[in-house]
Amino acid sequence: MSFLYHIIVFKVSVLLRVIALFNDKIRLFVKGRDVVWETLENGIDESFEYVWFHAASLGEFEQGVPVMKKYRAHYPGHKILLTFFSPSGYEVRKETPLADVVCYLPLDTPANVKRFLQKVKPVKAFFIKYEYWPNYLKELKQKSVPTYIISGIFSQRQVFFKWYGGVYRKCLDDITHFFVQDLTSKALLNQLGKHNVDVSGDTRFDRVLEILEADNRLGFVEEFVEDKLTVVIGSSWPKDEEYLMSYINACEKPIKWIIAPHNIKPDQIEQLHSSCSKDVILFSQKEGKKMSGYDVFIVDTIGLLTKIYSYGTIAYVGGGFENGIHNVLEPATFGMPVLIGPKFQKFKEAVDLVEVGGCVSVSSENELHQWLDKLIDDAVLRNEKSTLSQNFVKKHAGATNIIMQSIRK
Repeated sequence: MSFLYHIIVFKVSVLLRVIALFNDKIRLFVKGRDVVWETLENGIDESFEYVWFHAASLGEFEQGVPVMKKYRAHYPGHKILLTFFSPSGYEVRKETPLADVVCYLPLDTPANVKRFLQKVKPVKAFFIKYEYWPNYLKELKQKSVPTYIISGIFSQRQVFFKWYGGVYRKCLDDITHFFVQDLTSKALLNQLGKHNVDVSGDTRFDRVLEILEADNRLGFVEEFVEDKLTVVIGSSWPKDEEYLMSYINACEKPIKWIIAPHNIKPDQIEQLHSSCSKDVILFSQKEGKKMSGYDVFIVDTIGLLTKIYSYGTIAYVGGGFENGIHNVLEPATFGMPVLIGPKFQKFKEAVDLVEVGGCVSVSSENELHQWLDKLIDDAVLRNEKSTLSQNFVKKHAGATNIIMQSIRK
């Protein structure tokens, strides 16, 4: 193991404690790890065998959900340990009933790794999409614990394929099997001499299809929508909201608008509210109000967007004018034409959905307005893109079954 890697991890651990004094998210990151050992001591029942699932954050957790459910069904005698690297995953899903124990992943130091694995003694380990921790992977292999990458994806820009990526290339030797999303990933791994690879696809498609079987009813949304054409704006950022609000304010058509912002801090919600000239209702202020009397519904809470998409006619998924888009698969599952901003190339599912025509990327405020006009006014075009979106999701389902069939051999 590289001495330099150990030094970097140590320095990062010290630096994070300093940053935590000034940053709320990093403070959660540090404090959460301070109680990991207590959580494991109280939570791990050594009379059971544990399978370990690790997710970097919330998105990777959602990818892991179908596999966790199937694993639980096939191995009811095993308990599940779920770890997160990021507070944005742990803080939202720390109470998930899918796992028996949930905690942060201790930093990848030799001492932490030995202590963690000695306590948990996993019989299998699943790393979801990303997260290659050299010390953990090395120790898992030394303990003969089968270790899998699920929904993995590889590209030339990753550290494995750089001249300085030797430590990370080496840790790929410690993976028992790779389940990757596409042929490109398999080819890149083959170039590195890794042939323990199956193209299973992305388990997120299985996850979002489960949504259709859930009870997605929300009475207050039904009252708001009134069976009118509804545009759902999911995970919007300020630039998205600026471009969309200029359209909403000028729109004279009988349309309902639901906005679920990425940031629900009070000052951001107030700014969004004040920028709208229509009749607006906030989720936090809806009690006792007649929802049908409003044009715009701002959802200043979390956890409802998936259900809200079920009421939409057209979706705009935010982030594409900022750092990168959010989840396009959820609205696509409900058969919605999807609009996004220009920054989506790092998200394979978005690239593929744009390619098949279910999703449209716009590069400017004017282009966004033009596409809103088209989709609102042209029912034939709207229905065509709706069908393309839904068929896209259905076509790519099945990764979970491939993974489970392989690990059960």
